[in-house]
Amino acid sequence: MPSTVIRGATVVDGTGAPGRVADVAFESGRITGIGPRLSGAATVDGGGLVLAPGFIDMHAHSDLALLTDPEHLAKVGQGVTTEVIGQDGLSYAPVDGGTLPEIRRTIAGWNGDPPGFDWNWRTVGEYLDRLDQGIPVNACYLVPQGAVRMLAMGWDDRPPTPAELDRQRELVAAGMREGAVGMSSGLTYVPGMYAGDDELTELCRVVASLGGFYAPHHRSYGAGALGAYAEMVELSRRSGCPLHLAHATMNFGVNRGRAPELLALLDEAIGDGCDITLDTYPYLPGSTTLAALLPSWAAAGGPRALAARLADPAERARIRHAMEVEGSDGCHGVPAEWETIEISGSRDPAVIGRTVADLAAASGRPEFEVFRELLAADDLSTTILQHVGHEENVQAIMRHPCHTGGSDGLLAAAKPHPRAWGTFPRYLGHYVRDLGVLSLEECVAHLTGRAARRLRLADRGLIRPGYHADLVLFDPSTVRDTATFDDPRRPADGMPHVFVAGTAVIDAGRRTGALPGRSLRRSPDGATR
Repeated sequence: MPSTVIRGATVVDGTGAPGRVADVAFESGRITGIGPRLSGAATVDGGGLVLAPGFIDMHAHSDLALLTDPEHLAKVGQGVTTEVIGQDGLSYAPVDGGTLPEIRRTIAGWNGDPPGFDWNWRTVGEYLDRLDQGIPVNACYLVPQGAVRMLAMGWDDRPPTPAELDRQRELVAAGMREGAVGMSSGLTYVPGMYAGDDELTELCRVVASLGGFYAPHHRSYGAGALGAYAEMVELSRRSGCPLHLAHATMNFGVNRGRAPELLALLDEAIGDGCDITLDTYPYLPGSTTLAALLPSWAAAGGPRALAARLADPAERARIRHAMEVEGSDGCHGVPAEWETIEISGSRDPAVIGRTVADLAAASGRPEFEVFRELLAADDLSTTILQHVGHEENVQAIMRHPCHTGGSDGLLAAAKPHPRAWGTFPRYLGHYVRDLGVLSLEECVAHLTGRAARRLRLADRGLIRPGYHADLVLFDPSTVRDTATFDDPRRPADGMPHVFVAGTAVIDAGRRTGALPGRSLRRSPDGATR
């Protein structure tokens, strides 16, 4: 590969150090020099632009999109060069012939379920091999604890037997040895949420012994949020496993203004020697599946058992009481606020963009019945936006030194959350340039170097000689997210060039079609390569 020089850009190197104007040269996928007046076979004019390491999306749901959408503009177009997938305890490896169809059905709302797709893997290693056949950006994988539990003991809501716990340990260890960087959980999603702390601690000990970290979507972001965060911190202490808190925020009315309490909890644990990081998206609403709001007991036994309960009048009344009066664990202990729940993906285009409360009022039916009918019509795959966030919490958390960026972007819905297309330019435009919440250098460090340290990436995440040339060139005066809740698939402005391993994937604002990405695997020495 001939040498390329990006000439005269302000280099913001991912360490947090002040930017400086310099040329940066790279060849054969590696940075070869940083300094004045470098020469190369090709040049890119960086005058007036910022050159940063490619952004690392610490919480991505591109598990299928990387294989089915070679353009992948949602991420490539916002400067992302590495994604961390296998999130929330549910993904497609490890699986067997029985669990794969169940997982496909369970997370079809997240990722779609493309007809005719070749599911030619079962293990983590085989899935990573499939990625290595050519993807737009790099990918790190987390062993999904819910899928592991499903393989070992199905959908049962009970503690594992000793043999079942041993089987889970074996599956986690195998996934780690095949290249996963850690383990994820979705502790408001079934079946992963059926695991108790002792079970999770044992699995985290395996992850820690193999150099990985634990990335939980913990048990509550609502009424029990602080307790749920404390539970994960204590689990990290007990297991010795580094902790990365997924989409860490404080949502719902009960948590308005309470981010300082969360940060005090984390600061105390970090001061005691705990290894803790977190990621957030720079938006207020959340996004998930409609079925995720159900109480966990209602889904015991799997999707068929859940459908049967929803069809049974007595069970339906019990579920409704749990959701509307008690506040189900699936809805974070908060009674369902139907006016905040907007449909973002459904087989019925007429319901897209409308809240459950609005649909109920228009039809003269109770909100719960609308909820139930949507689930039945979509075979449990309805996706939603939840308008439950607080700006003061979002800003306080993103300022913390352990913060990294994650889009949590669901790409398959008819009207997805705009964070799937706008997270990283929104940090740089809205929160850096417009509001001054973070300096440019500090924000870039959050989105690159700090994330790379958590992942133990070898030679990525910084602009240094010898490092991989995963790079983004953007205009600090114009970079911005253009994706909106009404039009969520609009690409970012102000990002004319993106390189993955030295290959242009965005050139002068246009997607090149190149597929230079690959899986980045944890090595026996603990580094990710």
